[in-house]
Amino acid sequence: MNTLGKSGFTVFTILIAFTFIVTATGLSQAEEKAKEETENLVWDAGSVQLELEKLAEGVYAYYPTDAKEKNPKGYPVATSGGFVVGENGVLVVESMVNKRLADQVIGFVKKVTDKPILYVVNTSYHGDHAYGNYAFPKSSKIIQHSKTKAFMDNKKTFEADKKFMTQYFGANRGIEDVVARTADIIVDDKKEIDLGNKKVEIMHLGFAQTEGDLFVWVPADKVFWTGNPVVAMPPALPWLLDGKHEEVLATMKKVRKFLPEDAIVVPGHGIPVNPQDLDFTIQYLETLHKEVKNVVEKGQTVEQAQETITMKDFQGYALWGWVHAGVNIPNTYKEFSK
Repeated sequence: MNTLGKSGFTVFTILIAFTFIVTATGLSQAEEKAKEETENLVWDAGSVQLELEKLAEGVYAYYPTDAKEKNPKGYPVATSGGFVVGENGVLVVESMVNKRLADQVIGFVKKVTDKPILYVVNTSYHGDHAYGNYAFPKSSKIIQHSKTKAFMDNKKTFEADKKFMTQYFGANRGIEDVVARTADIIVDDKKEIDLGNKKVEIMHLGFAQTEGDLFVWVPADKVFWTGNPVVAMPPALPWLLDGKHEEVLATMKKVRKFLPEDAIVVPGHGIPVNPQDLDFTIQYLETLHKEVKNVVEKGQTVEQAQETITMKDFQGYALWGWVHAGVNIPNTYKEFSK
């Protein structure tokens, strides 16, 4: 006998339906929140996929699969890097922001060669260039500038940087799991690495975005990795996160003078570019210097500088408002006001 009866069955059905609706609504809200969080990211470290490009014999670049589409439009993409293969082994440039992406890089190397990864170079301490160190074989030697090592060895600054990276590249993407792994080899000036029939030069040319910027050069094939000092092709802007615009400008001019006109340049966040593309960065910095100096000499405020220094010839970067007005103008203004 059905003790619920007709009315009981109806109540039971309504309760089930109500539970389903609440559950479905809860999932929808969770999905909506996740969507909102993802939309607020510069790029999502949990979804980035990399692709490999051969630049010369034994020389490869890797960059996000959406870079070819987004770079020309001025949209930001995830980190780029590469590796060089010699008779004795491999040198990797940039270890990425988490194990997931580091494993993609290691997979590219294995696809090309069975030689061991002897070295991993970090062009800076920024997490998207150095966090993946811990995922590489223990036998691989990490190469950093001493300032990069000092930053990552400092637990306080390293944990703060992890929170910064999580904010802009996503929570629960493996960034929280990162363990600092720092330099076995320090390069504060210049060092040549012989991989066996393939030589690589690692050099510090001055302050370019951090105190510990390194550039990587394969002279025989004229391939050059810049890290963040060259973010991507125009209209991407330099990020003066630590200020020192005059030093940045001087270093970028030094880099431009160093490069042959037919060199291949792998920037920090995009597809390979030409040395001529660096002129955009240099001209932007020169114009910014002139405009901010003029505002300070007139006694105007930083808010007035942000409002009036529009530099229309350099616009087009999707992060223009944040980087130009929010970072570059205030930091440059602060230095001129000293």
